[in-house]
Amino acid sequence: MKTQNYKNHTRLVPGFHVITFAAIVLLFVGSVVNLFHSAHSNLYSASLIVLIAVILGLLFAFVRIFPLKAQDRVIRAEENLRHYVLTGKLLDSRLRMRQVIALRFAPDEEFVNLAKRAAEENLSSKAIKKEIKNWRADYHRM
Repeated sequence: MKTQNYKNHTRLVPGFHVITFAAIVLLFVGSVVNLFHSAHSNLYSASLIVLIAVILGLLFAFVRIFPLKAQDRVIRAEENLRHYVLTGKLLDSRLRMRQVIALRFAPDEEFVNLAKRAAEENLSSKAIKKEIKNWRADYHRM
């Protein structure tokens, strides 16, 4: 596995992010075209196909969002514990979830100072990641 860094830390699963998404979009577009071109007697079945495409689109989104929310909660707990072990204090409550997620890539030597700066200066997640000198890889997040 490649060494993870800022440039390659995102994960793209082509079968899901590209092929499945494209198939659902094409199904939706095709179903709408079919609905507008259908005869009055086929209106019900054509509208059901549009409904199926919408449901699949929502399912596609929720299948991705729900596990990420659970991972976000785990990351917040892990980083809160790491900060507590290093400083004896919990993470600053001003830190937003995106900032905490970005901080997980900072090694212990950089973590505390970067967390403090992120809270005080309201750094974006992108800025936090760019500030990291020695990347701490996370190969588990999907």
